[in-house]
Order: sequence, then structure tokens, then C-alpha cells
Amino acid sequence: MGRITARRPVVRISLDGGETRRADTLAVEEPLEIRVGGTSLAVTMRTPGNDVELAAGFLVSEGVISHGGEFRSAIHCGGPGTGGTVGSAEGNTYNVLDVSLAPGVPPPSPETARAFYTTSSCGLCGKASIDAVETVSSYDVKADAAIVDAATLVMLPESLRAHQTVFDKTGGLHAAALFDAQSGELLVVREDVGRHNAVDKVVGWAVLEDRLPLQGTVLQVSGRASFELAQKAVMAGIPILAAVSAPSSLAVELAEASGLTLVGFLRGETMNVYAHAHRIRVAAPVTA
Repeated sequence: MGRITARRPVVRISLDGGETRRADTLAVEEPLEIRVGGTSLAVTMRTPGNDVELAAGFLVSEGVISHGGEFRSAIHCGGPGTGGTVGSAEGNTYNVLDVSLAPGVPPPSPETARAFYTTSSCGLCGKASIDAVETVSSYDVKADAAIVDAATLVMLPESLRAHQTVFDKTGGLHAAALFDAQSGELLVVREDVGRHNAVDKVVGWAVLEDRLPLQGTVLQVSGRASFELAQKAVMAGIPILAAVSAPSSLAVELAEASGLTLVGFLRGETMNVYAHAHRIRVAAPVTA
């Protein structure tokens, strides 16, 4: 499974006429087919590593499971025809993962199964509307009493960036991290070529640790806050989503409707709070 990065030759050209040839480190992007009980559910492009977490988090996002007790096990399938690098003739490339749910947990219905390809840049959300997310989610984010100090919140992007070890080598990965809202403690961080995969890996970690719902936590992401990332936070019971870039209009609408605190443009000592600002505590200014 040592395929997180790859070395490829590159020609570096500068306007002063310089030209050098060297090897460059790239983030690996490969397909992962997720099966449940042997039946294909979805194919996504991802960075290999933490595949079980990715599948577990994906199942939470799609409403198939809601806590760790419903996830039994997962195994990589192998043999000719199971996928791998495009155009290769390899056998077991660990690009097919078959999940077993706990006894009594119903499998995904054929109507909601996502047996199609999704790209790393945009994992297509299985929920077509805000109403669908609110109906399927097992957790009431509105009821979460979490409070986070603004002074704690502004430190999270730097903490996330400090743990982006593969990004330091490649410059080509998104990251997501989960923090304790009260203490600011980093609980887990994951990187992936797809921003939605990074979040699924974080949620999947919580599934395997049986920590859902993720009450009292902050989900910090390295890019923008799309509708899908807001949806994944709500489905996992996360009360606060913070992004270093902009949210989408639909992400804000979902946050307002579901009770999710949504923060964007979290940079330096400033931030924009788009929904449910009551969870962010600002210290009173010091007076002379």
C-alpha cells in the first residue's frame, strides 16, 4: 500500500532560459471501488491509504450506517480485473474494498446505490436536497451545545497545515482534521487528493473508534466548504465546520436549516461566520 506518492520526471523551465530535468513527487490518484456484501456501491478516485476509513465514512455520509456498531469489517479484494493503475495489467492492487455490515443492518437499497464513477475533485452527493439530508441524518446538530473560543478557532488552520505531511512533498492534497471544540485538541487528520475523501476518512476514523455522533467537535478543512462537506458534517453529528476558503450558497442554506455552525475564510485572526454564530465565543475587548 505504499502508493501515496509517486516519482515522475519533470522538465523545469524558467524565463531566464534555464532548463533543468529532475524527478518530482506527485500525489497518487487511483480508483477505489466500494462494495457492500459483494455488491458494488460506488467508485471514487482517491489517494490510497486509510481505505477502510474512507469506506466507513462514505457509508455514514450516504445514510447506510450511523455508528460504529453497524460496521462489521472490510477486506481488500484481489485478482485480475479488480482495478489498479489505468492501463496496467497488475493483479491485486488494493483498489476494491468489500464491506460487511453488522448482522441486522440492511444493505443499501438498489434505488440509492451509487454504482457509478465519481471524480476526486467532486464526489457527487447521494442526497439531492437539503430536505433529504435532514430526513436521513440520525443526529440533531441543532441540539449540540458546543462552544468554541474564537481564539482557539483561529489556530486550527495552522495546526492542520502542520500535519499535512504528504502535501509538503507534493503540494497536491486536500486535508481535513477533527478538533475538540473546548480544548482545541487535534483528534485526527487525513489527507487525500479529493476533499470529500479526506472528510470521509476523518468520519470513518470516528466510525472505527465508535465515536459517532461527533458532538462537541470542529471539522477543519483546507479548502472551500461545499454543500457536500456540510452534508457530511451533519450526517456525522459534527456541530461546527470551518474552512479556510469560501462556502457555497447551498452549504450555507444547509447549515442554517440543520443547525450547523459554518465558518469560512478562516485566515489569520479573522473569519466569516455564515450560520449559527452563537457557538463561537469572542473574548471581551481589554479596556484601559
